[in-house]
Amino acid sequence: MGLLHRCRCPWTCDATPEGAFIGHYGELVAASYLRRHGYRVLRRNFRYGNGGEVDIVCRNKEVLVFVEVKSTTNPEMGAVFHRVDAYKRKLLRRGARNWLRLLKRDVPIRFDIVEVYLVGGEKPSVRLLRDAFGVDSDRDEPIPVPPRVQPS
Repeated sequence: MGLLHRCRCPWTCDATPEGAFIGHYGELVAASYLRRHGYRVLRRNFRYGNGGEVDIVCRNKEVLVFVEVKSTTNPEMGAVFHRVDAYKRKLLRRGARNWLRLLKRDVPIRFDIVEVYLVGGEKPSVRLLRDAFGVDSDRDEPIPVPPRVQPS
């Protein structure tokens, strides 16, 4: 993440950044955070076949982890993991199935959510929600999390 922070945060001025740029920058911050915490990032923005998509595919020890990244510039709006609704979870599961089809072997998997808070003039804050929702829709609702953000 050091490389990201050598340059100025792009929204330290009064201008509001574009949504796509916030998402892209948030994914860079999340990938850096995951690497620092022992994850091996295998692919970013994986899409294949019938519409499934995964922001980051990585390994954490022996587990294949599919990560959804949610970024915001307004932390007062609350936890952003709530934006991973049932439809988005369906797309993530579909993307995971596509990855596993290409892998052609069974491995343990889980779904994580990374929240990235980008507040102008401050270092990004990151919160990792491990095993945020189940592989099947039986445990479809995201887990409740404690409030507030851990600085990265």
